Amino acid sequence: MAKIALLIGVSEYAEGLKSLPAAVKDVAAMRSILSDPEIGGFERVVPLENPDLQTMQEEIATLFSECGEEDLLLLYFSGHGITDEVGKFYFSNRSSRKLADGRLNKGTAVPASFVHDQMENCESRRMVVILDCCNSGAFGANVARDEGTIDFSRQLGGEGRIVLTSSSAIEYSFERSGEELAIYTRYLVEGLRTGAADLDEDGLISANELHEFVRTKLMRAMPSMHPERYVVRDGEKIVLAKAEIGNPVRKYRKLVEELSSNGEIRPAGRKVLDLKASEFKLNAEVVQELEDEVLQPYREYQANLEEYEKLLAECKFPLDERDRGDLKHLQQALGLRDEDVKLIEQRITRRHFIKFAGFGGAGILGLSLLQIVGRLFQFKLPASSAFASSKEMALQNFEFDVVTVNAQGLEIDRQHKQAQFFVEDLGDGVTLEMVAIQGGKFVMGSPDNEVERLSSETPRHFVNVSSFCMGKFEVTQAQWAAVAKLPKVKIDLNPDPAKFKGNNRPVEQISWDEAIEFCDRLTRKTGEPYRLPSEAEWEYACRAGTTTPFHFGETITPELVNYDGNYTYANAAKGKYRETTIEVGSFPPNAFGLYEMHGNVWEWCADAWHESYVNAPVDGRVWEMESDRENNRRVVRGGSWINLPRYCRSATRSYNVAGFRDNYSGFRVVCSAPRTL
Repeated sequence: MAKIALLIGVSEYAEGLKSLPAAVKDVAAMRSILSDPEIGGFERVVPLENPDLQTMQEEIATLFSECGEEDLLLLYFSGHGITDEVGKFYFSNRSSRKLADGRLNKGTAVPASFVHDQMENCESRRMVVILDCCNSGAFGANVARDEGTIDFSRQLGGEGRIVLTSSSAIEYSFERSGEELAIYTRYLVEGLRTGAADLDEDGLISANELHEFVRTKLMRAMPSMHPERYVVRDGEKIVLAKAEIGNPVRKYRKLVEELSSNGEIRPAGRKVLDLKASEFKLNAEVVQELEDEVLQPYREYQANLEEYEKLLAECKFPLDERDRGDLKHLQQALGLRDEDVKLIEQRITRRHFIKFAGFGGAGILGLSLLQIVGRLFQFKLPASSAFASSKEMALQNFEFDVVTVNAQGLEIDRQHKQAQFFVEDLGDGVTLEMVAIQGGKFVMGSPDNEVERLSSETPRHFVNVSSFCMGKFEVTQAQWAAVAKLPKVKIDLNPDPAKFKGNNRPVEQISWDEAIEFCDRLTRKTGEPYRLPSEAEWEYACRAGTTTPFHFGETITPELVNYDGNYTYANAAKGKYRETTIEVGSFPPNAFGLYEMHGNVWEWCADAWHESYVNAPVDGRVWEMESDRENNRRVVRGGSWINLPRYCRSATRSYNVAGFRDNYSGFRVVCSAPRTL
């Protein structure tokens, strides 16, 4: 058995395609890691820098033809990925060029079908393709640009294979000035070089582990990039590298990951790290290097936010359509989330409201916000106009992809959707994002043929749910701490109750009574009636228009939901069991734009527990009758990190005593909908 890699990097291009200086450096970095006998252990690594069309095709053909059945083959490409007018994908090379009308000259690029054919006729049973190429234009002098879109799942297939890509369709490849490597490849190299991608700590780094490591890093540094993986059979299990077990550097690095959140190490965490650095006999230079490496993604994202804010502040207000278009490109180029950009825009716009309107001192107090907006954007309002609803005015759009899988857990559909939300400021830089959900009618409960259904999910019945807003994420530890500081309503709140620490992890070890106190304090602060969802609202929100066991489809996988991956549902394969909570927003949302409705932590509902739906309300309200006053059992929904997948189904119901706390129960909040959705 041999391990053979072909690494292609294209930095130099003909007119019409921008140069990508980092591409050949990407190849050099990957070569160093893969050829290292202590890491990659590849016997043959062929670097191919700035090849012409013929050379590139010959080397690809050689990779897939001169091998045996047991050999592991790896093809890596860094450069421009280009699609033609019908969506067929092409690998660029230094000879690639465009026609006068801007279309690709197809005779100058390597079609994906060529690579596909080589793979289909190859004897090897283990093939890995890693592609660091983006799929559309980007704005900004420091950002490289690609053209086109790509669908690898359609164009590359077979047995025992995995394709890892730096982004999904119509996204960006980053090559910032002052940085040696493209951001995706940088994290590939980091995960392999440091061994940090050995997520299960068995001394081996699989293709899937490497993908998860890089995806997590990008989620922090460049959340608009969405690395994808396309797996055939057991391709995700292919081992790419070794990692030293018990290495003190690795141990310290993992501790930094666990004790840092949003780029910050708090005092208690700092003390732990100082003690461990001394125990591991690590010098100050090594400690600083490790911490900088772990915290870099957070710092990069913060730097991008600051860059956006600086450039927005320099714009002339009111913004015209060209400004808005340029700013949208800038946002995409910097990889910023819609919600973060909206907060910046609100902050900058408020400054310009005051400056443009000529307000000084108390002058602004005599006008409503709607009148101020009217002055700025020059639309007419009667003097008596009322600012009817702050949440109505503040609704913003955000975009996301919705994934559907089949009974084997394989992705069969991906749709791009939009939803609306508003941001509640909790103070100290902490916010709460509330998604607006349009009311409607749905069937509550599970059908007779649903696998592993429970009697408590019957009888199925129609429910009409009114519009409402629900937390985009489970309540996080940062949000809990911010609200716990607010004045007490009925009971005291522990500001840091969670077992699994992390500002962006869901808060757990919360009783139902404490969740109610949280809602009451939040209501007093904001004036909005925050509460726990009714059980009907929760299931309506979770299903998001679906009738399958999960909003993802017929099953779930550990790549989509945090649960005990040692167990399966339907025909899906086993997977990772994390044995802990994960940060909110780690997995794709449902069609309403709600994240982690399956797994991670059970979520408290307002309802008292009933053994079935006999006599249940059909209007979506909380189900608590006079006879339930002594009923101390409260509904929980959604399953958790510790549960089997069947407990994560949309229809699954369970309960806990209201005063019960555990490390797998949390909650999310709802409030009344804005007057206009």
